[in-house]
Amino acid sequence: MNIPELFGTNVFNERAMEEYLEPEDFGKLLSALAKGCELDITIADKIADAMKRWAIDKGATHYTHWFQPMTGITAEKHNSFVSPSAGGGAIMEFSGKELIKGESDASSFPSGGLRATFEARGYTAWDPTSFAFIKDGVLCIPTAFCSYGGEILDKKTPLLRSMEILNKHSMRILRALGDRETNHVLSTVGAEQEYFLIDRKLYERRIDLKLTGRTLFGAKPPKGQELDEHFLGSLRPRVSEYMKELDLELWKLGIYSKTEHNEVAPSQHELAPIFETTNIACDQNQLIMEMMKRIAEKHGLACLLHEKPFNGVNGSGKHNNWSISTSLGKNLLKPGKEPEKNLSFLLFLSAVIKAVDVHQDLLRVSAATAGNDYRLGGDEAPPAIISIYLGDDITQALESVAYHRDYRSADKIKMNPVANVLPDFTKDTADRNRTSPFAFTGNKFEFRMVGSSMSIAEANIILNTAVADVLSGFADILEDAFDVEQAMYDIIHDTYEAHKRIIFNGNNYSKEWELEAEARGLKNYTTTVEAFDHFTDDKNIELFARHNIFTPTELRSRGMIMFENYNKLMLIEAKTMSEMAKKEVLPSVMKEETELLRIVEKTNVVGLKGRISNTLSRLDYAVEAYETLCDNITELDEAVEKGSALTDEREKAFFIRDTIRPIMAKTRKTVDEFEKTGSTKYPYPSYCDLLFSV
Repeated sequence: MNIPELFGTNVFNERAMEEYLEPEDFGKLLSALAKGCELDITIADKIADAMKRWAIDKGATHYTHWFQPMTGITAEKHNSFVSPSAGGGAIMEFSGKELIKGESDASSFPSGGLRATFEARGYTAWDPTSFAFIKDGVLCIPTAFCSYGGEILDKKTPLLRSMEILNKHSMRILRALGDRETNHVLSTVGAEQEYFLIDRKLYERRIDLKLTGRTLFGAKPPKGQELDEHFLGSLRPRVSEYMKELDLELWKLGIYSKTEHNEVAPSQHELAPIFETTNIACDQNQLIMEMMKRIAEKHGLACLLHEKPFNGVNGSGKHNNWSISTSLGKNLLKPGKEPEKNLSFLLFLSAVIKAVDVHQDLLRVSAATAGNDYRLGGDEAPPAIISIYLGDDITQALESVAYHRDYRSADKIKMNPVANVLPDFTKDTADRNRTSPFAFTGNKFEFRMVGSSMSIAEANIILNTAVADVLSGFADILEDAFDVEQAMYDIIHDTYEAHKRIIFNGNNYSKEWELEAEARGLKNYTTTVEAFDHFTDDKNIELFARHNIFTPTELRSRGMIMFENYNKLMLIEAKTMSEMAKKEVLPSVMKEETELLRIVEKTNVVGLKGRISNTLSRLDYAVEAYETLCDNITELDEAVEKGSALTDEREKAFFIRDTIRPIMAKTRKTVDEFEKTGSTKYPYPSYCDLLFSV
């Protein structure tokens, strides 16, 4: 198999464009993309025709505008290339107009009150910066999505805008520093994706997994991840075959799937692609999640992307590795060999530090989901407190410039393995801190809080916009400065002095850090609804409006959608739990009770009453469990009914958090205790079955 030839074969990339377009038209397209100019309709027609011919040659008969509404997944409406011709025949057509603009029903997607149900029209608009691709024999054209009135209804549009504003103010900084060669600056992302694989047949027997993505009941197994043998362990044959096919399909789609391995928890795994520009990385992560699920089915597996599918077992995140690069390939967050002398690096680093400190609330919001509430703060995820890890070496370099101190770089220590046959290698100047939510890892920041099921768009919209906002202020100072170098020193000093509280190089899991963070004045929004409550604070409305990312109305609508999605997901969980308990768990407890009662009656008949104390104890427990569970279900159903009747989405979210979730936890405890008795009547596959069957 020739991987270089296979790679990108299902993508209308520059290689395909060059083959199917005339040289002049290909050149005009590249020029328009480089300058960010709008394409002339005549060029669009030629591109559409070339795209159609390429797709048909690949076996495609339909096309779709592939977009990312605020559901968290992608959407597509298929249209065929077939058009009528004279004499009742058919021809294959696709115009520039059809390429550039499509129409979709905007009332059936989340809008946060922007659209009434009867106001149906919405538009999709081609994003030429992200290559079209073929999936399932359909030409998929990445697009933005907006309402009839022009309001943003998707995740792509604000992401593109945030990239533009980051480019604008980064370029102002570079020009002020004398850089005349760089043409543009862009953010890049590598999104590591964690997931679980379980047996498909067992998955089908768990309605909670099918409807909510996580197990609502399930006792902790005798063995979990205590032995640490699963992490980076050898791949089981079914998993290995799955990963091989997944790689091939992703490579065909032009996705640089690079690293894959077993994660810490049983049946948990990770895939990491190579960095891409943020917009493309976001598109590709959506495709990765879709392909993971689809290919799993072919192998008799189910792929779970929920943040915490198994209680008491490590959950799954998505590590968003974010950086800034220039058109010349320079990473603006790369320290170099002498970071204390690299003022450009320290300036951009300072911008990130200030942005994260000022907008802790927004970064927390970007990782807030109902599922992530079960994960954050556990040993597999950072806590809800936002902080930055720089490592001692970079911190000292920054302080040496901010406070005019002497700086001594950490020695490049040679590691000498015990066996002489092994080669020496250089030790890194800083360790990795896996407990930090926002860790500097050499030339990028790793934002570890994002949940595994989430789109990475929100996190990167916020990162791009927040950093661009700070850079804008820096640029104002530098452009007016008489002595630019001295102005850089002043900015670095003032920024570090004002925002150093956000830097923490220690153990984020420790109780001491929680107290210290509070003393520093850092925010600690422990639950999703707390975080959502600050999304539309005045400073955030002003931030996004100032840079034309969202209008105040659009931002408020997104805040409403966040609450709506949380409420819908949690009520589905609560109703599913009630249904499982009533339809399967209660009858199972009753069967257990009936069987034990028969044993007692039979034993009494033969005169062995004194020898059945254990059986009587189990019978007493079964009777008590039945009554307790009945009470739990009644309480849960009443709370769900009350919560569902609330019309204010914010009020409903807090009611769910404070009332419904505690009842769910209590109900789960009752059922899990029943499972622990070892009853053969327990109706569901256990954690042992689910986690160790592949």
